[in-house]
Amino acid sequence: MTAPQPPDRPGAGIAYQLAALLSFVLMDCAIKATVQSLPLAVVMWARFAFHLAIVAVLLRLRGRRVPPRTRAPRLQALRSLCLGVANLCFSAALIHIPLAEAVAIGFVSPLITTLLAARILGEAVGWRRWLGIAIGFAGVLVIIRPGLGVTHPAALLVLGTATVFAVYQVLTRRLAGVDDAETTIFHTGVASAVLTTLIAPFHWGWPTAAEWAMLALIGAIGGGGHFLLIQAFQRAPASLLAPFAYTQIIWAVIAGWVLFGELPDLVAAFGGVIVAAGGLFVIWSESRARMVASAPPRQ
Repeated sequence: MTAPQPPDRPGAGIAYQLAALLSFVLMDCAIKATVQSLPLAVVMWARFAFHLAIVAVLLRLRGRRVPPRTRAPRLQALRSLCLGVANLCFSAALIHIPLAEAVAIGFVSPLITTLLAARILGEAVGWRRWLGIAIGFAGVLVIIRPGLGVTHPAALLVLGTATVFAVYQVLTRRLAGVDDAETTIFHTGVASAVLTTLIAPFHWGWPTAAEWAMLALIGAIGGGGHFLLIQAFQRAPASLLAPFAYTQIIWAVIAGWVLFGELPDLVAAFGGVIVAAGGLFVIWSESRARMVASAPPRQ
């Protein structure tokens, strides 16, 4: 028996996806600031430990058992490990690469997600979605200008992040019809918490009171963002949501500028417009296709 899966509601799925992406940018900003004074392993441990603690308390308040039973323990563990590896690689890259550039490089992930969704989940991927992804990816290329600025070896870590996170997204969609959102959001942090608990003691540094507060905030934002992401994938196909991942670059550019003084130039701003255009094209084309399909036949 599987958990009841909400019917596909593309508009709601897209809204949840956009909110999740904004949450991830805020979490990345907090991590980028915190790793300036704390070891990365400690930050990653706290990110998943606080995630688990907060979700466990919320589940108990709702009368749920902790840990909640999952019908797919292996898939949940694999998904959690994918998230842990992706977070670790991306956070390590942020030490050396500006936030907007790291996010931009990582946008090969939607392409991989769409490919995996078609191969593994059997989702139909029409030309409109492929074109939307291509437009968004073109905007990313305008922003990073390959060969002109992104030369640090840490860029390879971001490429690894993109690949692993694509697997994570496909597993999220696969689990949408197996476990409910509360079960999945708890198990999102289990394997990664175990992994980072084994690593952190070898790189330990005691946080100050302010740093503990920041670490708790990172865990809360991360957990909330992935809850929103799960809601998105329960309501819309992975291949439809993939193009909207490109909008994250807009938030990353703004956050990098405001918080870290990483001021984007006009070329980067133009690239952001192209990225947004890709997502808007998918919204328009999918809406038009549904209207045509639901229109009564002509007599």
